[in-house]
Amino acid sequence: MHYLNPLAAHRQARSLCHLFRLDRFRLDRVSWHRLVALLLAFVLSLGLSQQPAFAQTAPEVDIQPYIDGVVNRITEFTLDNGMTFIVMERHQAPVVSFMTYVNIGSAYEQEGKTGAAHFLEHLAFKGTTQIGTLDYQAEQPLLDRLDTLFTQLQAAQTAGQTEEVVKLQEEFDTVKSEAAQYIKQNEFGQIVEQAGGVGLNATTSADATRYFYSFPSNKLELWMSLESERFLAPVFREFYEERDVILEERRARTDNSPIGKMIEVFLETALPGHPYGRPVIGYEADLLSLTRQDIQEFYEAHYTPDNIIIGIVGDVDPNQVKEFAEAYFGRYQARSSAPEIEATAPTQTEPNEIVLELPSEPWYLEGYQRPAITAPDNAVYQMIASLLVGGRTSRLYKSMIEQQLALNVDVSNSFPGDRYSNLMLLYALTAPNHTIEEVATALDTEIQRLKTEPVSAEELDRVKTQTRASLLQALASNQGMASLLPEYEAKTGSWRNLFEELKEIDAVTAEDVQRVAQELFQPQNLTIGKLLTAN
Repeated sequence: MHYLNPLAAHRQARSLCHLFRLDRFRLDRVSWHRLVALLLAFVLSLGLSQQPAFAQTAPEVDIQPYIDGVVNRITEFTLDNGMTFIVMERHQAPVVSFMTYVNIGSAYEQEGKTGAAHFLEHLAFKGTTQIGTLDYQAEQPLLDRLDTLFTQLQAAQTAGQTEEVVKLQEEFDTVKSEAAQYIKQNEFGQIVEQAGGVGLNATTSADATRYFYSFPSNKLELWMSLESERFLAPVFREFYEERDVILEERRARTDNSPIGKMIEVFLETALPGHPYGRPVIGYEADLLSLTRQDIQEFYEAHYTPDNIIIGIVGDVDPNQVKEFAEAYFGRYQARSSAPEIEATAPTQTEPNEIVLELPSEPWYLEGYQRPAITAPDNAVYQMIASLLVGGRTSRLYKSMIEQQLALNVDVSNSFPGDRYSNLMLLYALTAPNHTIEEVATALDTEIQRLKTEPVSAEELDRVKTQTRASLLQALASNQGMASLLPEYEAKTGSWRNLFEELKEIDAVTAEDVQRVAQELFQPQNLTIGKLLTAN
């Protein structure tokens, strides 16, 4: 079997690509100004492709005994309803990190209903019949009335009935104000915070939706109660208010962001008809027409127990975890999941090219179609990406950053997801007084080197050492492991493949790198994006 490189997993999770496929920070927990600062930091730096010094110089040591010790502290079990739990004991501190990994992302949305997965992630923080409301029996009919009025408003707007639109809008606003009187704002977050919880957050990607936070270890049962309740009996209140939040998010990160707009058009061009070719946040027209019933139907079809994997890492007793899990999550009824989707990248015969002129510094992008993570050569793709951008000694850093051709250069090994065929994306922000053509030439030079010159043993060993160091960094983090274990379980069939990945990496040869580079970097696989400064 072939697996997801932990180095790539962490780089992808923190890269520019992560931001533009809209794996999101909760805006009610992280201010927009901080988000912009984070965005600029990622855009104008090398992110994690610029590895710490020890990751480049660490000696080759046998880390297998350490890994064996980690694996021996991991247990798993599956409830009768199909929900899987992966538990890693770590008793150094009385804390525990949790990850609810829903094996469903935006790729599973229907045409015309893009943004549903991301919308549901927002609404999952709004509470239940017990949390987030002062009186749900009084609130519920108002929520239903809002839905009815929204449908009537859409029909009146389509028919051009101006007077009816004004009348319905007035009633809609009145009912929304009445419903708001029953809402206890952010009660879920307040409960978590008051109990000592930290890091309450969630992300949505093309492949999955993740909900996570950490608690003192004596709050294990509270987490079981809260997390099971919010997905057992969610109430999608504040639907219309949250839609406005998402639309503003889209405007800020796509419509009014030159590189965000380029990424959206780039994917549409590179992957037409493929679910990865649609934006995770959704198209504006779809967001405006989505209904609360649409979100309910998406939830019922996809948030099934067999699509949920729970990662728990920290100061816990696995037997107690299982006891609580059966008591709380065992309440979920097993039900059939929606059928698996088919997603194959369209066949190209020649390069695609997109040119946009926007108020931006010049960016240059190249995306090459590549297969999913289950491909036999997946580890080789990972090595190619690391050879190109694996720190200050990497090829693109030397040829583009040190030569001051680019302010930023990076590679996303699998973009915007990796469960299905996708893209290896290479992108660079052009430095002042240099052109996109110079950047393209420098990039092509390094690609041709990979295709025609065997990688030296020293360079290959350096990248393999970086991978070992990255894995050790991931193993040191409760939240990192709570994230990676479910990810590997979902995408490769077993969490154990996180550790088996090292064997795959160690087996990669210079001949493998050259062979796969020759297969990958072909004109018929290529989409080029040029973001030019508007005059």
